Amino acid sequence: MVHGSGGIGGNFPGWVEALNAIGVAALIVDSFTGRGITQTITDQTLLSSFSMMLDAYRGLEFLGQHPQIDPTRIAVLGFSKGGFAALYSSMRRFQKMWCKPEIEFAAYVAFYTRCDAPLIDDENVSEHPIRLYHGAADDYVPVAPTRAYVERLRRTRKDVQLTVYEGARHVFDNPLNPDVLEVPEAAISNHCRRAEVEPGEIINLDTGKPFSWNDSGVTRGATVGHNPKAREEAIKSVQQFFRKLWQLET
Repeated sequence: MVHGSGGIGGNFPGWVEALNAIGVAALIVDSFTGRGITQTITDQTLLSSFSMMLDAYRGLEFLGQHPQIDPTRIAVLGFSKGGFAALYSSMRRFQKMWCKPEIEFAAYVAFYTRCDAPLIDDENVSEHPIRLYHGAADDYVPVAPTRAYVERLRRTRKDVQLTVYEGARHVFDNPLNPDVLEVPEAAISNHCRRAEVEPGEIINLDTGKPFSWNDSGVTRGATVGHNPKAREEAIKSVQQFFRKLWQLET
């Protein structure tokens, strides 16, 4: 499990309980504490999502050597910033660069992840299933770019599915949040057209220069909010997915 910009949040206990209930262990990867970071909501430059992808791969390698874990049945589950790490860890390019060749995630599950900056060779992904979940009312990370990326992957016949919940906002699965919570200082890149044009370099397509969180298109302010119905449906969906994938008896 890979957390978002707010760190390990109030949604994690429920997910751990839901996974354990079907016989699945949960390893929570904390990308912040060891680096002295508390949050990246207000400053995304503190830690790259790609660094969190590296953390996810190291978690995979750790679990792959665990005596109680089947190394062929390890999935990654990420949320927001961690959802980016989870989703794009499916790319063969990054697997070759950063992951040991003898092990791979058996599934890639990502919640409300940002997909609005196309990456080089981002359609060359794992043959293992990719499952994405998003809220239709998400103004923090809008769902439209995710839909577009999913369509591109489908055209290459990848095993990818996107589930969108009407009325659900960002972090809809955190029961500690109210229905609507303003996050006024959140750094948002929704108005920046970006793409990776050279390996490792994300370009602001409007300026032709490397993207910076100081670019004029970066804004502040978004909302999050708990949606009980979407949370319940998403948990059940993920449980059913793992039951079928791993033929679990619980």
